[in-house]
Amino acid sequence: MRKLAVFNNVTLDGYFVDKNGDMSWARPNKTDDEWDAFSAGNANGQGQLLFGRITYELMAGFWPTPQASKMFPVVADGMNKMPKVVFSRTMDKASWSNTRLVKGDPAAEVRTMKKEAGPDMVILGSGSIVSQLAQEGLIDEYQIAVVPVVLGKGRTMFDGVKEKLNLKLTKTRAFGNGNVVLWYEPTV
Repeated sequence: MRKLAVFNNVTLDGYFVDKNGDMSWARPNKTDDEWDAFSAGNANGQGQLLFGRITYELMAGFWPTPQASKMFPVVADGMNKMPKVVFSRTMDKASWSNTRLVKGDPAAEVRTMKKEAGPDMVILGSGSIVSQLAQEGLIDEYQIAVVPVVLGKGRTMFDGVKEKLNLKLTKTRAFGNGNVVLWYEPTV
């Protein structure tokens, strides 16, 4: 069975977007070769990316550009080659390479996808999709990069979760730029 993971940056005070929905705070404010290698390794072209509409539009507006290829050549290549699914009830088409648009229920679609043969899946950003799928018990792993910044206001990726989610820590990794990645799995 295919697995589904989430990879998101969050602030020290728990937000994944600021009060205006912006995620630019997640860009490192100092160079860290180890973090850059980790990020490039996550975009190595293996797996399938899942997005909600807002995150998809942000990603599709950057990764296929010459600027992305110049700034982050390995990551851009991986992001553009990977198969992608965008969940949206309002989009008419998805134009970014290797993207399939799903207008139906995300939980029902992910249940079907998990039973199919294929690569594991990862959600980037897409807080509303994360909270919907978390409530349904469909997420197998949470990879949370805690960025050393405090926003004071914003939105968590778990907004809308109605029941407590019990998780267990399985791994940690600290980076020179101050980011700490935490890996969690749901407890059964």
